[in-house]
Amino acid sequence: MLCCMPGVAFVPALLVSWSSAAFIISYAIAVLEGHVEPLVPYISDTGTKPPESGVFGFMINISALLGVITMYIRYLLIEKQNESSHFIRSSCNMFSLCIGLMGCTGMGIVATFQELAVPSVHDIGALVAFGSGVVYITLQSIISYKSCPKWNTYFVCHIRMAISAISCIAFVPMIVFASQVSMTKIDWTPGEKDYTYHFMSAICEWTVAFGFIFFFLTFIRDFQRFSLRISTEIHED
Repeated sequence: MLCCMPGVAFVPALLVSWSSAAFIISYAIAVLEGHVEPLVPYISDTGTKPPESGVFGFMINISALLGVITMYIRYLLIEKQNESSHFIRSSCNMFSLCIGLMGCTGMGIVATFQELAVPSVHDIGALVAFGSGVVYITLQSIISYKSCPKWNTYFVCHIRMAISAISCIAFVPMIVFASQVSMTKIDWTPGEKDYTYHFMSAICEWTVAFGFIFFFLTFIRDFQRFSLRISTEIHED
């Protein structure tokens, strides 16, 4: 199905499907193994203990790589569109790409350094991933409006901005509630100390994460009309 998509639309489609599978599979394994409670654990909680930790680390690292590829193609697409329309400065497009790549780097840190093994590094990676991700999709939403109506419909722009707004709104309480949790653990049960803070922070975390996924879904149509061509030149001496 992915191979039948025109242009390079298969790239964001693969990113979305792979990332969704990474979250769902690691969550299912963690719950079935009894490592986490089924009711809204942190995403990282579902990838802390083996065997789900191996699945989580592998799949999230692949997601980070797919994110890099998707963001770079998006950068090239905007550069190409901007040649004729001149709707943004090239430096703004580059800045957005750099922010996105920071987010992907944060994802790699989260996948590599487990929550209980190296909590400080893991937390920094998560903060970079979510923070940069929220900034990236917000910048992309603004760029989308700038490119209207030639390169985007206002409906798509409204969808992107709505997802960005929800992600931004969820990001703040995610950090606030997480900062109130006084212990690092994954086996939370209702009624214990700091459970409410953990629960609210986890809800916001899942909201932001799936906000990213839904946002990249909106790239598929744009990528359908863009193709990458590799040209080779042979020079004779």
